Parts: sequence; C-alpha cells; structure tokens
Amino acid sequence: MRITYVGHATVLIDMDGVRLLTDPVLRGRVAHLRRRGPVPADALRGVDTVLVSHAHMDHLDPPSLAKLGGEMPTVVPRGAGALLRRKGFRQVIEIVEGADVRIGALTVTATHAEHEGDRLPFGTTAPCLGYRIAGSSTVFFAGDTDLFAGMREIGDGGLDLALLPIWGWGPRLPEGHLSPATAAEALVRLRPRVAIPIHWGTLAPMTSGRDAAGHSSRPPEEFLRHAAEVAPDVDVRVLAPGSSTDL
Repeated sequence: MRITYVGHATVLIDMDGVRLLTDPVLRGRVAHLRRRGPVPADALRGVDTVLVSHAHMDHLDPPSLAKLGGEMPTVVPRGAGALLRRKGFRQVIEIVEGADVRIGALTVTATHAEHEGDRLPFGTTAPCLGYRIAGSSTVFFAGDTDLFAGMREIGDGGLDLALLPIWGWGPRLPEGHLSPATAAEALVRLRPRVAIPIHWGTLAPMTSGRDAAGHSSRPPEEFLRHAAEVAPDVDVRVLAPGSSTDL
C-alpha cells in the first residue's frame, strides 16, 4: 500500500490495484482559502474512485472533481449527489452510514463522523461520513470529525492505518474538529498500527499570514508529542503535503 498526502483532506490510497482519492481539492484557491505548494501530478493519474466525506467547500470542490473527468465514480453522503449531478457528473454513488460499496478488490464502509456536513449558507443538506477501507490492509479515513464513542468499534478487528484530521484551515479550531491532543486520544480508541495526520499544512484564509496554523508545522509537531504520551505503540508518520509513504 502506498499513501500520498496530497494536502488538506486529499489523500491518494493505492492498494490492491485500486487507487482511491479522498476529498479532492486540487486548486490553488478554494473560496477564501489559498493553497500552499503545488498539487502533485501523480494525484490525478489512474484514480479509480473518489471518496467524499461531506459537502463543505474544502472537501467537496466540483472544479477539482472536474479535473478528474465527469465519468469519475464518486462516493458521497446521501443528499450530496444532486449537487454533483447538476454540474454534469454522471457516476455519483450516494451512501449512508453503515453501508458498503465494492470498489475492485476493496470494500468501503461508510462510518459515523462527528461534524456538521451541510453546505452553507443555502446549499446541500447531507451528513458527514468517514470511510473504513478493507482489502489486504485496512484503512480508516476519518474525513472531518471530532471524537465519538464509535471509534472503538471502527478499530475492532484491527486497523493498519488511520488517516486522522488534526486541525482546521485557519488560526482557530472550531467545534467539530480534532485537535492534536484529541486526535491522539482517537489513536487510543482506534488502535491503528500506523497513523498519518491530515487536514493541516495546506489551506489557510487569504487574509492570514503564511505562519497561520493552517500552513504551519505546529499541529503535527503537537500531535506527535501527544501521541507519544498516550499511544506510544502507534507508528505516527508525518507527511508534508505532496509526499508519500509505503506500508
């Protein structure tokens, strides 16, 4: 399995002959957020299916999806499909918490996420999901979430990798997001073999400086410190946006 942290919540998962791309944000700017660094070219090559956790603009970005083509199979929470169909996307799969979808050799199960998923101010009403991906290895992509009790059940049976958000996109962290400390607590509940922090180091408001938390290395440094204290057996790998690791 090869994992590429494209940036923010966008991760390329290459496993068992299937390439999954999560929450694609593949532009230099989304609304009032700007991206630090380029999008790695490999993130657009050979993608089989896209997994979208929720409808917020920094997770569901139709112009980014258009770069992958209108025929790209895209899994979204139930209620978010109409938005994409109106924009010409033709292979949209809506899913609810607890449901499975088969993608090649992989089984993807939608999980709970403790996060408000509606697209404001007058947009799509849909929940936020995470995804448990099972093949020769098992991966949990948390999407965007805070702590929730069901994390223990997601970890039952074993997890090889947890992709955990550890921050937001600005200098402040609103409710419904894991912080470096609570993301470390999530490791205690999930019990993965390896963890990679995501949702940091990529996007920040255009009005903020380049040292804003959204662009800084402070969140993963804090996550490493907390994880070493409460979950020392977990192999935490910090990937800079655009870099990869093999498991």
